[in-house]
Amino acid sequence: MPPKYANPLYQAAHDEAFSNPILGKIEQVLPPDVSQDDFDTALSQIVKALGEDAVFTGDNLKEYVDPYEIPESGHERNVPSAAACPSSVPELQALLRVVNEHKIPVWTFSRGKNFGYGGPAPRYPGFFALDLHRMNKILEVNEKFGYAVVEPGVTFGDLYEYCAREKLKLWPSVASLGWGSVIGNTLDRGLGFIPTGVHHENVTDMEVILANGDVVRTGQYSMSTSPSAHKTKLSFGPSVDGLFMQSNLGIVTKMAINLTPQPQAYMACSFDVPEFDHVEAIVDVFGELRRNGTIPHVVYVFYIAEWATIFGKHSEWWQGEGPIPDWRLKEMQNDLDVGIWTVKFGLYGPTQVVKAQYDEVQRVVAKRAPFGRLRQTLFTGKDGGLLEATAVSPLHGGIRVGIPSMWNIPMVNYYNRRDDSVGAHGAYSPIVPLDGKTVLEWAIAAKAICASQGLDLLCDFFMHERYAIFVAMLCFDKTSPEQRASVDKVFRKLFEEGSRRGFAKYRAHINHMDMNAELFDFNNHAYRRLVETLKESLDPNGILSPGKMGVWPERLKRLRENK
Repeated sequence: MPPKYANPLYQAAHDEAFSNPILGKIEQVLPPDVSQDDFDTALSQIVKALGEDAVFTGDNLKEYVDPYEIPESGHERNVPSAAACPSSVPELQALLRVVNEHKIPVWTFSRGKNFGYGGPAPRYPGFFALDLHRMNKILEVNEKFGYAVVEPGVTFGDLYEYCAREKLKLWPSVASLGWGSVIGNTLDRGLGFIPTGVHHENVTDMEVILANGDVVRTGQYSMSTSPSAHKTKLSFGPSVDGLFMQSNLGIVTKMAINLTPQPQAYMACSFDVPEFDHVEAIVDVFGELRRNGTIPHVVYVFYIAEWATIFGKHSEWWQGEGPIPDWRLKEMQNDLDVGIWTVKFGLYGPTQVVKAQYDEVQRVVAKRAPFGRLRQTLFTGKDGGLLEATAVSPLHGGIRVGIPSMWNIPMVNYYNRRDDSVGAHGAYSPIVPLDGKTVLEWAIAAKAICASQGLDLLCDFFMHERYAIFVAMLCFDKTSPEQRASVDKVFRKLFEEGSRRGFAKYRAHINHMDMNAELFDFNNHAYRRLVETLKESLDPNGILSPGKMGVWPERLKRLRENK
């Protein structure tokens, strides 16, 4: 396989992820309702349009399966029939003409790095993998107005390096791992850590290719020559950008997204507490500070067991059986210089404004959560100028000042016990109301469910103004059938208990999309019926990512019933 990344760090991590498959040889799988002859004809047409080096079959599909798949989960292996990598909109349109003619479903992704949720694997065996990583141009970065226009193959690392090389006074938001696609992460409502870190809320407009190859642009970008393109979400008529988030109604080929202006100052803040039930106060105190604007941006909270995964394996922290006991977690607070729960947030802007914001945080915390420890480190630009991200120490900076990294990759190895163990993870990530009692009760329940299978609660959550995304990471050694089975049981118990409380995941693994979609049941699933009506209109052959987020075309709905 040709390299997927110019960055050697990202390529090495990519190679490592796919180098130790659980299952061996890739068996050929045909698309649903497509004969071998028709498939061979379509494949030859795609090769003619894109070139032989852009189409992959057989064992070359090893990078298009879920690297963390769990055979014990009861799902058939999600193997694509073939894969193609168009490098331009005309090539993508040519491919769409072929798959429409032969009614071959395609499964579209930007970089395929949504690990823990299926990676690049298709929703159903035999779908054609449509890999957009070769569409990797940074089309514009506007320093004055603070936005970038990118194609799907542009990674967080690419965008950062461009801004740094051009010495632009902008900080792009980056997700936890720099190898991911800016567009791919944004469309799946992923998150970063700086002021523009809620990526989907910072999209201004986009270009979309519909199933029939038609090119549509949204917002002010839909005017041929608008000076307001990329500068506002404001549009005329219905706003349609949201139709293409977590969607199979079109393929996003360009996106404009806001970047954070380089600030004069950045204050790295943390607050930690010694007891498990103090998470209730964290949520209520910092939730109010989020809502009233004292802390304008995302607040990140992690549990000590998850933080420990970065610094050692489970067997190094605890030599006994089962999850790490509470008394040992108490000792680990000193070892790691964190609390049982730790809050991290940044304040960005003019130095005096940042100081005033912190003073108010300090006043409120001293009054309402005196049992915790509040700390800060202030970084300011030289001689009152703007702050260089690279001037912030890695301990306090990195992703929190827009510098991409692969910092939390070691987490997946947490339960590895042998030299030949291979780390992996899944996740249960519901949206939870930002209410202290609700979050505490959920944390207690999640911890008990993990402990029932001998696992630690590895969790964090992102606090917005009114809700939190509570992520329970489910790490395992993918070479261990016992661990794979245990993690699958934990996920199902978390999903069952979360659903009972009215929670739904904010994104879903390919094998869990229908489960999650089923929860949105008001008026006989009126939401899903609406989207599927749009699906039939925009994609009458049902070729674009059938089943994504539980939305199926009419002709393939039987696959939802059968799987």
